[in-house]
Amino acid sequence: MVKLNYSVKKYGESYMKTVLKYLNGFYMRMVMGFVIKTLGTLSELMLPLILSHILKNVIGESISNIVLWGSAMIGFSLLACILNIIANRMAANVSRQFARNLRRDLFYKTLTLSAKKTDEFTIPSLESRITTDTYHVHGFIGMVQRMGVRSPILLVGGVCITLMMDATLSLVMICMLPLIFLTILFISKKGVPLYTKVQKSVDDMVRVVREDVQGIRVIKALSKSDYEHRRYDKVNKKLVTDEKSAGITMGLVNPVMTLFMNIGTVFVVAIGANRVFNHSSDPETLIAFMQYFTQISMAMVFVTRMFMMYTKAAASAKRIEEVLLCEDDIKVMSKADYPDITTDAFVKFQDVSFSYLGKRSDLANINFELKKGESLGIIGATGAGKSTLIYLLMRFYDVDKGSIYINGEDVRTIEKERLCQMFGVSMQYDFLYGDTIEENIKFGREASIEEIKKAAVIAQADDFICDFPEGYERVLSQQGTNISGGQKQRILITRAILKNPSILVLDDSSSALDYKTDAALRKALRDNLGDTTVITVAQRVSSVKESDLIIVIDEGKIIGMGDHNHLMDNCTEYKEISDSQMGGAFVE
Repeated sequence: MVKLNYSVKKYGESYMKTVLKYLNGFYMRMVMGFVIKTLGTLSELMLPLILSHILKNVIGESISNIVLWGSAMIGFSLLACILNIIANRMAANVSRQFARNLRRDLFYKTLTLSAKKTDEFTIPSLESRITTDTYHVHGFIGMVQRMGVRSPILLVGGVCITLMMDATLSLVMICMLPLIFLTILFISKKGVPLYTKVQKSVDDMVRVVREDVQGIRVIKALSKSDYEHRRYDKVNKKLVTDEKSAGITMGLVNPVMTLFMNIGTVFVVAIGANRVFNHSSDPETLIAFMQYFTQISMAMVFVTRMFMMYTKAAASAKRIEEVLLCEDDIKVMSKADYPDITTDAFVKFQDVSFSYLGKRSDLANINFELKKGESLGIIGATGAGKSTLIYLLMRFYDVDKGSIYINGEDVRTIEKERLCQMFGVSMQYDFLYGDTIEENIKFGREASIEEIKKAAVIAQADDFICDFPEGYERVLSQQGTNISGGQKQRILITRAILKNPSILVLDDSSSALDYKTDAALRKALRDNLGDTTVITVAQRVSSVKESDLIIVIDEGKIIGMGDHNHLMDNCTEYKEISDSQMGGAFVE
C-alpha cells in the first residue's frame, strides 16, 4: 500500500500527484518500455529517409540494390511493429497493476471511512470513484506510456530531419505548432472543471438508479414507476447537459488542430511546389517531407488525445485524492484526556448528547448503565433516535457531549479493531451476498459447520435451513431475495451470534418474525448467551419485554426507563404502545 502524506497535502494542490505515487515500483519497467518504444519510433522515422534515398539515388541502378534498400524498409517496418507491440504490452501490464493497486487502496479507504465521512461523500459517489474514476486514470496512464514517448519523438525527430532536408519548408510547419499547443492547453484547462461537474452528475444518476433497483418491489407495489421515471429523467438530463458542455468545449480541439495542420499543409505544398519549380528543391525531398509532415500530424493527433484524456483523468484523480487524503475524524484518543473510570457497569452512557448536523439535538442527556450479561431493550417511534444510540456506542460517530464507557474505558480510547471485535451486529437491512447460506453466515471467518449450526439453532434458523434440499449449501440470491424476510433476518442474526461477541446488537432485526418465533429467539438468547450483553432495538414491545432494562426514547430523549412491569405502571407512552400492540397479552 502506498504511504500518503495526509498532513501536508491539500485538495486541489495537484490533480495527479497523489495517484502517480502508485507508479512507484514500476519505474524500471516503464523505463525499459520507454527505451523499446523509442527504438521502435526511431525505426519509423527512418522509413521516409530511406524512401527519399531510394527515389534520389537507387532508382535506375541494379535490381539487387533496389531489393537491398527495399528490404531495409521492410526490416525497419517489422522492427518498429515488433518493438511497439512489446512496449504496448509492457505499458498495459504496468497500467493494469497500477489501477489494481489504486482501486485496492481506494476500496480499503472507503471501508475505513467514518459514518460521517461516508455521509459526506455519499455511497453512490464512492462507488463511482472506485469504478469510473479509476478507469479514467487507468486509461490515461496507459495512453501516456504508449504515446507519451512515441509522439514527442515523432514530433521532435520529424522536425529535426525535415530541418536538415529543407529548412524553409520546416519553418512553415514549425510556425503552426505553437498555435496548436496553445489551443490544446487553453481548451484542456477549461475541460477539467467541466468533467468534474460531469462526474458529480454521474454520482447523482448512480444514486437514483441504486435506490430504484433496491426499492423496485415497493415502486411497483405503490405504482410509482412514472414518478421514478421522471426522477431519473431529471438527473439524466442534467448529466446530458453537463456532458454536452464538456463535449462542446473538448470537441474544439480536433477541428482547430486539423485546421492549423491543413493550413500548414497548404503552405508546405505551395511553397514546396514553387521551390521544386525554381530548382531550389527536388520532388523526392518533397515526397519524403510530406511523409514526415504526416507523421508529425499523427503525433499531434496523439498529443491531442492525451490532453483530452488528461482532462477526464485529472478530474477523476482529484475525486480519488479527496477520498485517499481524507483525514480520519474518528481517532483513538489518549487516556490522559479521557481516563478510565471505576464502575460496575459494563456499558455506561453518561450525559450523552449528539447531533448529526450540529443544529437540533438528535440525542440529548442520555444516561443509563448496563452490567455484563444484562439485556437492554430500546423502544420508540421511527426517527426517535434508537439506532443513533447504537451508532454512538459502536463509535460510528463521536458524541458531542458526555461519554460512553465499555468496561470502564471511554470508547474514544479503544482501538478500532478491538472495539469492532466486541460487537456482533444484526441490522434490519443488512446485506446477504449471492453465495451459500454457510458462507453468508461465516462472512469470511473460520468456523466449523458445528459452530454454524449451534448459532443457527439459537437464532431459530436451523430448522428452515435444513428443510432446504441443499441445506447450508443453498445458494442465496443477492440481498437474499429468494428467501422470506423472516428467514433472511434469522440468517443475519446467526451471523452475529457466530462471532461470539461481548455485546450483541439486534437493531430491529426481528421485525419480520412472527410473535412465536420471536419469543423462542429471545428465550434461546437468554439460555445460551448468559455472558453476552444483548441490546435489542425494536418497535414491538414483545421483542423487549423480557429485557433487564428497557429504555423508551422519543425525539432523542429518554422518557421512560426500567423493566417491563415498572414501565407499564410508570410510563404512559410505553403502556399505550403495549396495549395498542398486544392488548396486554404476550407470547411467552
